[in-house]
Amino acid sequence: MYEAVCSRDARFDGAFFFAVSTTGIYCRPSCPATTPKRPNVSFFPTAAAAQHSGYRACRRCRPDAVPGSAAWNARADAVGRAMRLIGDGVVDREGVTGLAARLGYSARQVQRQLTAEVGAGPIALARAQRAHTARILLQTTRMQAAEIAFAAGFASVRQFNATIRAIYAATPSELRAAKPGRFPRQGAVGGADGAAGIPLRLAYRGPYATTEVFDYLAARALTGIEEITGDTGSRAYRRTLRLPHAHGIAEVSEKPGDGWLLCHLHLGDLRDLTTATQRIRRLFDLDADPYAVAERLGADPALAPLVERRPGLRAPGAADPHEVAIRAVLGQQVSLAAGRRLGVDLVAAYGEPLETPSGGLTRVFPTAEALAGASLAELGMPDSRRATLRTLAAALADGTVSLDAGADRDEAEKALLGLHGIGPWTAGYVRMRALGDPDVLLAGDVAVQAGMRYAGAEALDAEGWRPWRTYAMHHFWNTAADRRHAPAA
Repeated sequence: MYEAVCSRDARFDGAFFFAVSTTGIYCRPSCPATTPKRPNVSFFPTAAAAQHSGYRACRRCRPDAVPGSAAWNARADAVGRAMRLIGDGVVDREGVTGLAARLGYSARQVQRQLTAEVGAGPIALARAQRAHTARILLQTTRMQAAEIAFAAGFASVRQFNATIRAIYAATPSELRAAKPGRFPRQGAVGGADGAAGIPLRLAYRGPYATTEVFDYLAARALTGIEEITGDTGSRAYRRTLRLPHAHGIAEVSEKPGDGWLLCHLHLGDLRDLTTATQRIRRLFDLDADPYAVAERLGADPALAPLVERRPGLRAPGAADPHEVAIRAVLGQQVSLAAGRRLGVDLVAAYGEPLETPSGGLTRVFPTAEALAGASLAELGMPDSRRATLRTLAAALADGTVSLDAGADRDEAEKALLGLHGIGPWTAGYVRMRALGDPDVLLAGDVAVQAGMRYAGAEALDAEGWRPWRTYAMHHFWNTAADRRHAPAA
């Protein structure tokens, strides 16, 4: 880790943090400041752990703004699930007791496991996240400090002020004045009239294959809740969001910055900022570690050329896990285009209208509760598929199937397979996208088989691709698409 600090290696940003005892400051590994002497350096697995030990954030490298650790997405244990739930804002909304209940442990067990693994308990981790949210609002909006305090999840203005001073060694006013700025400050909430909303730089590590990600989302975009604007290379993906307190709209630019994607959020309630940010990060797979993926998959002779051809290929996740599950059933045993048409019909018939439409965005995807008792007569598909869709919606609505950020992936897949009409492909697809599992291989998928055949990977042992088989599958999908679109000889 010290060697990574000495070389300012950005590959490790977010994987760990280092703190300097002589300055009382903690940084990301790529911080451009003078490298401290080794005896003065301590290492921490999370920013919250460094803060919990009394260190404040470096103003130069802003360590709180790095990508998240890919380990939390890959890990399926209680700690990994807890980190994903905290990122989704569960502690702010439901407290530590609610977090523990979702994990199936006592609050004391959750505290002990998190402290042992990441150096901070759930309250400290949520506090670090609130501080980061507050900094964004201070530096990108004209909101009053008191409004920001409650929007970020603090219980009081006094708690907000004390936390900002402890983490950033500055008052909220000083932090606002020191904004890094190329973003103009906006009003409290961006409207649907073209206002810029809240601008965010969503950090990622390593290369990022934006074209492939936007192509993937464009091919599946449902009219009313999603749209792609602009031309290839300068497109924007826009979609509606169903959030805990209100609806929102996210717009993400295809043109990357220096290690980040530009996102604008238009929120009906600013308390949803943290949750909305994390859901867009999961949708665009921004916490992935492309270096680890390339190292493992590139060691396979058949996959090496594919990895080299598409550096930084990502595996898009979900902004709404329930939506992905329902759309997976719509897409069973039909083409991508046919599944998309069914999704458009479903949104038109049952989607909740936006109070103020924005461009082509007019609705929010229907809730599981709304679909559980619906006739679905508007959908041109067999009655058995309609029954499966209603069964799934009912299971999601009553909690029989849990797909929240901290769901146990094995249990969720088992519950899905226990529903009539849902088979291994659908359960695996939901596990991959809705639950963000990086190690899913849909071996029976026709496009995957075609891609494997073109790559010469049919006879190879896919076990060697673990724990990144999802990324291998995306390489095969892209390879199959290349062949389909290649001009005839």
